[in-house]
Amino acid sequence: MVSIHLPLTAEGTEQSNGLWPLALDGRRHSINHKQYAIGHKRGVGEGDTSLPRHECGVFGVYAPEQDVARLTFFGLFALQHRGQESAGIAVANGEEICVHKQMGLVSQIFDERILFRLRGHIAIGHTRYSTTGSSVIRNAQPILLGNETCCLALAHNGNLINTVQLRTRLERLGMRFTATSDSEIIAHLVHRELAFGASVEEALAATVDKIVGAYSLVLLTERELIGVRDPYGLHPLCLGQLDQEGYVIASETCALNVVGAQFVREIEPGEVVIVDEDGWHSYRVTSSPCNAMCIFEFIYFARPDSYIFGKSLHLCRQHMGEQLAVEYPVEAEVVIPVPDTGIPAAIGYAKASRIPFSEGLIKSRYIHRTFIQPDQRQREMGVRLKLTPLREVLAGRRVVMVDDSIVRGTTTGQIVRLLRDAGAREVHVRICCPPIKYPCFYGIDMATRQELIASSKTVEEIREHIGADSLGYLSARGLAKAIGVSSRNFCWACFKGRYPIPIPRHLKIEKFALEKGGPIPSTGARARHAGTGTPSPPEC
Repeated sequence: MVSIHLPLTAEGTEQSNGLWPLALDGRRHSINHKQYAIGHKRGVGEGDTSLPRHECGVFGVYAPEQDVARLTFFGLFALQHRGQESAGIAVANGEEICVHKQMGLVSQIFDERILFRLRGHIAIGHTRYSTTGSSVIRNAQPILLGNETCCLALAHNGNLINTVQLRTRLERLGMRFTATSDSEIIAHLVHRELAFGASVEEALAATVDKIVGAYSLVLLTERELIGVRDPYGLHPLCLGQLDQEGYVIASETCALNVVGAQFVREIEPGEVVIVDEDGWHSYRVTSSPCNAMCIFEFIYFARPDSYIFGKSLHLCRQHMGEQLAVEYPVEAEVVIPVPDTGIPAAIGYAKASRIPFSEGLIKSRYIHRTFIQPDQRQREMGVRLKLTPLREVLAGRRVVMVDDSIVRGTTTGQIVRLLRDAGAREVHVRICCPPIKYPCFYGIDMATRQELIASSKTVEEIREHIGADSLGYLSARGLAKAIGVSSRNFCWACFKGRYPIPIPRHLKIEKFALEKGGPIPSTGARARHAGTGTPSPPEC
């Protein structure tokens, strides 16, 4: 049976527990109700489009006799940095799957009452930053589909590049969609194969054969937890062990630590891992043309306490700073980071240059939690809402400011002015990656090429634009050296324009490509979940 636990409405009343509950014995129990999205407005600082944004984090756990919903809550909490728009948890108990999902942060969505209702021995969870589809409840995950023969829930990290073609083809076959995300298309493809009698292995093989792009997936059936990684390994996915019977699949190793799981290994590109009552087993669902891990996982996205390719991201980022000091030395009195992601690299730069390290900017770690919107004057203040300069550290000094990246240049310029207003005599900017010249089609929401400052300006022109005394970008060779992994294992497309998955020249992937008339308003939006049956044609 499939059921959905619904959030409170804007009026504060709870909705019916369940939508299209479908018993596997073929009996359908129709419940009529509506699901309301609580209007989610970006808090102060959340709308900063000058930074690259990741799209989501996924987490799954198989643990008989344990509170899997609670474990998933803490796993998602550890992955909150990967997405802050919506979150959800799906739980299976061997007979039914229940889902609760809502707009907002993990800590705002779940409480003891909700977790108590999510009972079972398998769970998956998702925290979202949208790259395809509006930020509304209908696009929140996990996605739940079910009919009289089978049901599943799916959570997806990544972005497909053939979304529009797939959806058009499926709609012509009579398939109904309720969301506007590529993730729902993947869920429908898998569910459709299962509904026509395919095994899980066959359904996944048929789906992977159709989808093109980046995907790290966790799926849930009534009795199985499944992890799937795309053949290029564009985004991370790892396996951990809770105890002799418990296993975890997560986007990053930091989510294993918080639930007490031990790291087993990374799920390989093109690999499927299935966990059930017999333990876990894996197989290659497709061949891997090459490894193409997103290099920004090392630069910015993943938490510094995570490990990828066996490397500590904190130490890798320190080494980036050390390499920056070698490539772009400068005479200065203090090295400061742009918090938080610039901290390890700034420590490395200070260590290699023997210039003292200090905090020069204090970040308000709670500004993004407010739903109170800034007025026009506050919007114009920009970074001043988030960062406060320490005049005692900056006044009269030559400052090295270390940051992870420059996308549009807007925020970097504001920070440089902030430092000068606090009395800095000189400001020398050091960036932990090469200039970003090309957009990402695989799930990083950064900008169009026209908006990328390095696509149309030289380094000297960017320096003048941001108002710095000098500007140094870490070279691609230096970045690979700092990480200590062969450059052949990474996707460098945003720097070099060479995409591991070929992008058609005419293709323009837009966030709202599946939404006629543009993005769906989030405030007061209504979304109806349809766990409907699948269409009859056997081929798509």
